[in-house]
Amino acid sequence: MTSQTYIIDQPTLTNKNQTLLPFATTDVLIEVAGQNAHHFLHFWQLQQTMILGMKDTRVADLTAGLRALKKASYSPIVRNSGGLGVISDEGVLNVSLILPIEEQGQKRTIDEGYEAMLSLVRKAFSSTEIEAYEIPDSYCPGTYDLSIDGKKFAGIAQRRVKNGLAIMMYLSITGDQAARGRAVQQFYQASLGQKFGLDGYPPVKPDSMENLPTLLKEEMTIEQVKHQIATAYEALYGSAKFYESTDYIEEKLLQPAIDQHLLKMKQRNEMLKELSV
Repeated sequence: MTSQTYIIDQPTLTNKNQTLLPFATTDVLIEVAGQNAHHFLHFWQLQQTMILGMKDTRVADLTAGLRALKKASYSPIVRNSGGLGVISDEGVLNVSLILPIEEQGQKRTIDEGYEAMLSLVRKAFSSTEIEAYEIPDSYCPGTYDLSIDGKKFAGIAQRRVKNGLAIMMYLSITGDQAARGRAVQQFYQASLGQKFGLDGYPPVKPDSMENLPTLLKEEMTIEQVKHQIATAYEALYGSAKFYESTDYIEEKLLQPAIDQHLLKMKQRNEMLKELSV
């Protein structure tokens, strides 16, 4: 199999009926990467959404947490992997680096997957030192939280399906990052009550996180950040063919696979419909 390299850009989805589409797209790209040894860089965004991990659905009072989110003008969805919640809005860029698990006879370990994303971000923003360690009072804390001078601007998760993997990053670029932190803090305070910050749920402090351009001390738009990441990606993985997501899906006849994964996501999110908030 000949490895091919792609950049898939999914425009910001403003229709609430489309909010599950990036997750279905990611899973289909993971399958293609595993089957064909292809590399993908996938950009996507949502509006005013808190993406809940499965652990978030097991809080003591999910209904109270969802009410707090609604008050903060965020809508919830449940993603197709574990972990904790993150905010996605017009100022947050979601970036997935999607690779085959095995290349040249070597299987990528979980840490090697995270290191691949870390290398990509460091190459894209090489003018400053980017560190990777857990920021425990951020939302969705993890070993590969990305920070500058102790302030987190990005978090990384990983998803493996068959022979492919996605290293997925949310990257805070513009907008009020402190307000995002407050929304997540209020979700956990409302849903956990006296157990806020316990049992593996983070004691979220809004000032633990900041937008990347603020930390870099320069102005940057979402499009400029995409360009820098795409340039770094091509330097690491070779010249890439660019597609808007709908064009790629249509050309490669992937709509049936997208529909199949969308159905799974809709079933996963039925629990939210049952809660009248």
